Amino acid sequence: MTQQETKARREIFKKVSAYYKKFHQRPAFKPGESFVNYGGRVYDDKELINLTDTALDFWLTAGRYCAEFEKELGAYLGVKYVSLVNSGSSANLIAFMALTSPKLGARQIKPGDEVITVAAGFPTTVTPVIQYGAVPVFVDVALPSYNIDCSLLEKAVSRKTKAVMIAHTLGNPFDIDKVKKFCDKHGLWLIEDNCDALGSRYAGKFTGTHGDIGTSSFYPPHHMTMGEGGAVYTNDPLLKKLIESFRDWGRDCWCASGKDNTCHNRFTRQYGELPLGYDHKYVYSHFGYNLKATEMQAAIGLAQLKKFPAFVEARKKNWAYLRKALSPYAKQLILPEATPKADPSWFGFLVTVHENAGFKRDALVAHLENNKVQTRMLFAGNLIKHPCFDAMRKSGKDYRVAGKLENTDRILNSTFWVGVYPGMKPEMLKYMAKTFTDFLKVNK
Repeated sequence: MTQQETKARREIFKKVSAYYKKFHQRPAFKPGESFVNYGGRVYDDKELINLTDTALDFWLTAGRYCAEFEKELGAYLGVKYVSLVNSGSSANLIAFMALTSPKLGARQIKPGDEVITVAAGFPTTVTPVIQYGAVPVFVDVALPSYNIDCSLLEKAVSRKTKAVMIAHTLGNPFDIDKVKKFCDKHGLWLIEDNCDALGSRYAGKFTGTHGDIGTSSFYPPHHMTMGEGGAVYTNDPLLKKLIESFRDWGRDCWCASGKDNTCHNRFTRQYGELPLGYDHKYVYSHFGYNLKATEMQAAIGLAQLKKFPAFVEARKKNWAYLRKALSPYAKQLILPEATPKADPSWFGFLVTVHENAGFKRDALVAHLENNKVQTRMLFAGNLIKHPCFDAMRKSGKDYRVAGKLENTDRILNSTFWVGVYPGMKPEMLKYMAKTFTDFLKVNK
């Protein structure tokens, strides 16, 4: 970059910063008038400057910002390989599809093989399994952790089981010791859906890095944002190569975008039934996709990553405030608890209305929403009761339930959550707690 261009960019960035300060400031919170959102973007002029920088480069696909983000996120998590993708759902798709590669030999997941998971979660943890033709095996969850009930794992396993793919629910890690011990015993892959738990730790180590593959989402309400975006990470060099093959059209070549002949054998080898010396950049070893992220996404993410430790601490502080404020109402609400050995980076504050509370969830939710406090269900509640599963059954595709889904159905009918995101000001937390208690005091 020339000196003249560098000077011009600095002038532009100063104007972008001034624009942010003038037009991106949030109005003051007014109790009862302003919404208390469950999540949202927390950013400053650094994100806008990075975004402008990429616009001036006009390098629209993956480039220097993507490479830097992958390096920085890997350093933060303490993981060797990070592969950036365009969404958290794509991250789950790629994580699963990597395990279907014939290059894995006897451990390859094939159509008809089984994957243990839960129904009390988000659909795209399970969607790749179903679309590929493998069989999800649903196990119940435990309260108040809202994570997989590990006592049911042995009942779920069969000779067809190849993997466990589950999420850390709303930032609360599942019992990784028990799940890993089970996976090791039976020779199973473990995919950690870490989309709602970035920054959480279990036994001092970040979630998403205990299993074979971890995934993250950078959708706006998540722990940090790129707008859209996601990541897949692993410590296994073969899995890294497979992840990026499926992400990048299924190609066999591993050259970075804009690079050629990294292997120095671009025109010298034989692949399948292709002619000897066929261009390695156009050899496909898998039926893949194009799920790469863009420079613009990564530029935003890199600015967010520098703020991320503070985001995590804010989430913990906000969660603790609500836990203390609602503790007098433990006879009416099941309040959330962290898994032993876990240090959660909370995504939200989950509550379940007791059966004998004297009111139903819908009444409390209606009170909160009518007073401008946003609520959310625990995603699907019970996934197998959704219309997509009606269509699945009619198409002849399979799934299995190991035992009963009693707590899953309880979540479907009685559970919801509110936000603890870093943009939540003390006056917002105070108002939210008061809105809860106003209802709970008169509905004993």
